Amino acid sequence: MGPPRRGPSLLWLVFLANAAVLVVALLLLTFSPITIDAPIKTGQFALLLAGFLALLALNLVLLRRVLSPLFELTNLMGSIDPDRPGRRLSGVHMRSAEGQALADAFNAMLERLEGARREAARAALAAQEAERLRVARELHDEIGQTLTAVTLQAERAADGDEASTRRELRRVAEAVRESLDEVRRIARELRPEALDDLGLVNALIALCRRVEAQEGLRVDRHLQSKLPALSPDIELVIYRIAQEGLTNALRHSGAERATVSLTANPRAVALVVTDDGRGMPATLPPATAGIAGMRERALLVGGRLSIESGPGTGTVVRFTVPVEGGGA
Repeated sequence: MGPPRRGPSLLWLVFLANAAVLVVALLLLTFSPITIDAPIKTGQFALLLAGFLALLALNLVLLRRVLSPLFELTNLMGSIDPDRPGRRLSGVHMRSAEGQALADAFNAMLERLEGARREAARAALAAQEAERLRVARELHDEIGQTLTAVTLQAERAADGDEASTRRELRRVAEAVRESLDEVRRIARELRPEALDDLGLVNALIALCRRVEAQEGLRVDRHLQSKLPALSPDIELVIYRIAQEGLTNALRHSGAERATVSLTANPRAVALVVTDDGRGMPATLPPATAGIAGMRERALLVGGRLSIESGPGTGTVVRFTVPVEGGGA
């Protein structure tokens, strides 16, 4: 089935409707036997007023007929339910090229939105499952193995003499302490407690220090101390994007140095994470789990995320979010 045939321009349809009214007025003036005196008489004025009102009514009828597809199109647009995908504007006979173009553009927009929604849901589920898999592996490989070793050490301590029991109990205590540290680390990654207790800036400082201590990456900080009031959701998104940017610098770019910058003005807050690594390959798909997660978080709070990277040029992650009540 080919594309729908487009009608004449809406401008010409409105012009023709008005021209029809003017032609009727011209014919009435030309062939009507009415004469107008000066000063005008009451009966003559009444006839002119009646003719004027009749022409207005005719103009309204013609314009309503010309514009009726747009009214129908507007009603159909309002009836589209985003929770019921697949519905499109159809069955509307558009008399004008502009109206048909509007319907086509609206249908194309619905296609893009539904596609983006499906992709976002897929990326969110994939990221959620990847995070669950990571936590499960860490619990199994780190905590599980440590607790297994603790069990064996406790059994040996129970069967040994007093001196060996003390040594084994010290090893057990050390292993349990390491396991607790691992549990706290996993808990921090799941929900940064410093963000709730100390605020955004201190949480970012703690994140940078932890990355430096655990991974050996040099992290420079340029964090503005006084920030406008931010909602907990925005603070969490800023923290997670900074965390993901540093994680990418560690795992994928081979960077030796990174910078975390947080600045604010009365209208917006900006986070920038840069590194000196090898950058992302030019063929990297845009919907990888980490990048997709950052983009989804940015969209949730109405922010704007950009990632600038290339082979051998490092990576720049820039996130800007408007401050509520701060204007555009």
